[in-house]
Amino acid sequence: MSGGDIAGIIAASAFVLLVLFLAVPLIKLGRVLDEARISIRNIGDDVSPLLTELTETVQVTNKQLAKVDVITENVAEVTGNVSALVALFASTLGSPLVKIAGVASGLRSVFFGKAKK
Repeated sequence: MSGGDIAGIIAASAFVLLVLFLAVPLIKLGRVLDEARISIRNIGDDVSPLLTELTETVQVTNKQLAKVDVITENVAEVTGNVSALVALFASTLGSPLVKIAGVASGLRSVFFGKAKK
């Protein structure tokens, strides 16, 4: 064996060691990628039912909001009717009550005003 043969054996051995040292991280990286693939598949399987439930929840919420809109419209209508009724009551009874109060105040000042003097 010559010096070149020994150098070739040493170089080949070094190359084998380098491959072994690089193989371990590559194997671990392959396992990590397999776990990531499995996790992504599981997430995909779990998200589909959640999206279905979310869609149903949004539909039910929209139905409830439609009912609230109807109730709000009815309340607005009742409020308008009450406002009109109050205005009618005020115009019908308000003016005579003001006149009666004025007359009562005048009579009180006439009768009680003289008594104080």
